[in-house]
Amino acid sequence: MKKILLVAVMFLATSAAVNAQFVQIGVKAGANFANQTGGSDFNGISVDKEGITSYHAGLVAELKLLEKFSIQPELLYSTQGATYKNAISEFKNEMGYIAIPVMAKFYMTKSLSLELGPQASFLVSNKKEFDVADPKTFDFSLNAGLGLKVVGGLFVQARYGIGLTEISEEADFKNSVFQLSAGYMF
Repeated sequence: MKKILLVAVMFLATSAAVNAQFVQIGVKAGANFANQTGGSDFNGISVDKEGITSYHAGLVAELKLLEKFSIQPELLYSTQGATYKNAISEFKNEMGYIAIPVMAKFYMTKSLSLELGPQASFLVSNKKEFDVADPKTFDFSLNAGLGLKVVGGLFVQARYGIGLTEISEEADFKNSVFQLSAGYMF
């Protein structure tokens, strides 16, 4: 009985150690340089758009499937939007999303990776300085970028996301964001 128990404990310990090599959990945060692409009018009013600087933060996991290939799902809070200007006034629209990117990571070296993947985002807040119809609550985008493992569990990332869905029924605008991130894998 003791031998069976000892073998079971050793099997579980070995299994946990092997799984720890394949799955890492971490946190990340960084800056968003967001804008909106598309048309130049909103409800028939001509506007110029300028980007806003905001932030993102959340959880990240990396599932190592092959030596040079991983899947990296993330759960982030991310703010995006733009500043609109017309001949009379300037107004800002900042939207907060729960973003779920799922990135395929291709390691070009031991520490440098190319990241590509889709992102589904769900609107949870809308700070707008003007009265318009509510934006759509779902945003879908494609992301591409680079990741670099610095030392230990520390990493940095640069990523560009281009929105594929319009943010509102009344405007031909889509989210666009460049992100710089730093994080730590435990």
